[in-house]
Amino acid sequence: MKSLLVRGGTTTGGTIAVSGNKNAALPMIAALLLTDEPVTLRNVPDILDVRTMLDIAEFLGAEYTFEKNVLSFQCRDVRTTGISKELCSRNRTSILFTAPLLARCGKAELYPPGGDVIGRRRLDGHFYGLIKLGAKMSGDLTYCFEAPHGLRGRELFLDEASVTATEQILIAAVTAKGTTTLYNAAGEPHVKDLADMLNAMGGRISGAGSNSITIEGVERLHGADYTIIGDHIEAGSFIALGAATGQEMTITGTTPRHYWMLRRVYERLGIRMTLRADRIFLPGGQTPRIEPDFGGHIPQIADGPWPQYPSDMMSCTIVAATQCRGTVMFFEKMFESRIYFADRLISMGANAIVCDPHRVVITGKADLHGVEMSSPDIRAGMAMVIAALCAKGESTINHAEIIYRGYENLLEKLHGIGADVEEIVR
Repeated sequence: MKSLLVRGGTTTGGTIAVSGNKNAALPMIAALLLTDEPVTLRNVPDILDVRTMLDIAEFLGAEYTFEKNVLSFQCRDVRTTGISKELCSRNRTSILFTAPLLARCGKAELYPPGGDVIGRRRLDGHFYGLIKLGAKMSGDLTYCFEAPHGLRGRELFLDEASVTATEQILIAAVTAKGTTTLYNAAGEPHVKDLADMLNAMGGRISGAGSNSITIEGVERLHGADYTIIGDHIEAGSFIALGAATGQEMTITGTTPRHYWMLRRVYERLGIRMTLRADRIFLPGGQTPRIEPDFGGHIPQIADGPWPQYPSDMMSCTIVAATQCRGTVMFFEKMFESRIYFADRLISMGANAIVCDPHRVVITGKADLHGVEMSSPDIRAGMAMVIAALCAKGESTINHAEIIYRGYENLLEKLHGIGADVEEIVR
């Protein structure tokens, strides 16, 4: 087990270059199996979840090199259509290999995926999309799919704007016969980035980034050289760190439109930032005060499908709110277990009331103190790092390897802004 020993009150602020988007890289690696030609992906974050997807791709027959965030990848032949239980259990996006296996081989066999335990995470949208496109599904403890005559495009409507279901359908439909129109699609930046990569490989996808996507099936895809966008969740996490500690921060490698909602949320916390063409500037020394809604009512910050506030940003933002004067309610609508990490903040001295599995009320400013705690998921783990850097004394965060699944070179980046953090292997 890896742990982080964090000494609070040590950050000095500075500049952080954001890594490539984790949630774009993972489905892209699965989608690379659609072609037998070589593909180069640039700005790929070197994190545990990316390594897991590459392990699965190699198990299926791919060859690759991965150095200095550049992935050179080719899968000339798929040697098996089944993925082992151990590999599937390592992360959530293992399920995304279903579509390329169906496209290349006409069948796929997988086990239920792993990933963060943050509540029920439905796979219904994946199964609905694949079945409607012509795949036959069987099995219970395993998921067995067959499409011996290929997939066929059609109109589809998702009952929820699921990111991974949208990605599964994009990967499945891009080489299906005919045209697929997907309604109530997810519009997150990483979904659009996947579509842009598929188009660079010869796909015909339009409307990505909106809730209505059209995919005109092509006979085959070819190789490409593509650069992944910056990770807006990582950038937002470091914005939360700067806001919580009161330090000046500059985050480089960003795209302004990906942060409009984040800026609006932090304005409600009394924190100002400037979005520039390729960077975000957060001034230091701010004295944030939560702005009440009109009429003096307690404001509410809620997550939702893009372009609403990302669920992945809730944990870090809750920590930032503990260092703001005033009261705010956070409403986690998408996952019923994510909010429980607030218990760790209460043990550190935060004034927090967990109303139910979806809501927590935060009143600040709180004087936090160091404790020993464990990371339950990637984003809560990063939130604990932020809380520990705000706290007096030392904190120990166990199961740090969970945090490494989503944050590249975390220790190096924290050291670059003066944070006193060290890794302990137990």
